[in-house]
Amino acid sequence: MTMPLMRPKRKNPVLRTRQMNLPPWARGRVALGITAGAAEGRFVLQTCEDCGTVQYPPREACHKCLSPRLHWREQSGEGELLSATTLHHSNDLFFRERLPWRLGLVHLDAGPTLMVHLHGEVGDAPQRVRVGARLDRAGQAVLIGFPNEGSPHMADDKMLREMTSDPKFRKVLVTDGKTEVGQAMVRALVKAGADIVWVGHAEPWKKMGGLEDITALPQVTLVPLDLTNGRSVSELAGEIGGKVDIVINTAEVHRTFGIGSRRGTDVAKAEMDINYFGLLRLAQEFGPALKGRSADGITGATAWVNLLSIYALTNFPPHGTFSASKAAAHSLAQCLRAEMRPAGIRVINVFPGPIDDEWNQHTPPPKLAPSALANAIVKALRDGVEDVYPGDVAQEWLERWRDNPKILERELAAGGS
Repeated sequence: MTMPLMRPKRKNPVLRTRQMNLPPWARGRVALGITAGAAEGRFVLQTCEDCGTVQYPPREACHKCLSPRLHWREQSGEGELLSATTLHHSNDLFFRERLPWRLGLVHLDAGPTLMVHLHGEVGDAPQRVRVGARLDRAGQAVLIGFPNEGSPHMADDKMLREMTSDPKFRKVLVTDGKTEVGQAMVRALVKAGADIVWVGHAEPWKKMGGLEDITALPQVTLVPLDLTNGRSVSELAGEIGGKVDIVINTAEVHRTFGIGSRRGTDVAKAEMDINYFGLLRLAQEFGPALKGRSADGITGATAWVNLLSIYALTNFPPHGTFSASKAAAHSLAQCLRAEMRPAGIRVINVFPGPIDDEWNQHTPPPKLAPSALANAIVKALRDGVEDVYPGDVAQEWLERWRDNPKILERELAAGGS
């Protein structure tokens, strides 16, 4: 049984801040298929389309029939632990700082035999285990053996916390608290055990509905933050940047219509100023502080979350300029992910379908409740994934986009959804 994580002691500011040493991250192009699945919380292996063989490690051709027709298929991960060992010495800097470290050999019911990291609740061999894929601090997939039945505090396992960004006892910045999504996010973080939640408010003189409720929570502190104002972002970063462990950017401007339904560029500029340039200002000011604290103890800086939209994948003409601003933010977030990865900071992109808010009043159901979106983000932090598609609409769009993005574009242009 995993012992629950205790609140860590306050750090002595005189002591030096440890720098991140990443685990071995080199992977061949073929092996990145496992990483792509792990980024969405799925455990996938190559399956031969001709003979049905499931194989590991990944190869260019089937090891049984030599067919090149290999596809990545999600696996249950059920298998038998054949043997286990504990490392007490390693020449790798990442593992030297974290010894002892348990490894095991698992024979999957699907066929392959894997070397995996072992969760602390997995006992000695032989026994049944479940293998799952997670992203390590270098952003690459690793395989972990889990017990079939775990305790309530499984997420507090020392090894597993290296692969995830659980908000428990961490300090979080939510950039916009005036929206229903932002307020639901704050409540979900407090419920998840966050130590401090700073909530940005661009116009503190306005009495916004719901703000009084969340600011009454003892973990919540309201802070001035206007993402259209570089000075506002810079001043807040100077005040709390060195304390934040997780940044969740919920700020957005969402307006309907596309190009020909309104004159001028004022609305499109407002959308870009928050949805794209706001993210850029935030990343320039808070990014370096997070990177400097990624190895700062068991609750060090771990994650950056961007609220995007499923419309970022392909333009939805009734929300045309909003879709374009989210597509630009998606591209910027990919750059941010590449720059944050050497420091071990995970960048999580969230692609919800239509949210049940004022800008989707005329959108027919199903729509995503703000609380469901907030819970999906907390789950993504706990599971250590990179890309999240909450809601039925987002899942359907994603499937259609992967099947044929041009067909999806034509359907949307013809008035489909």
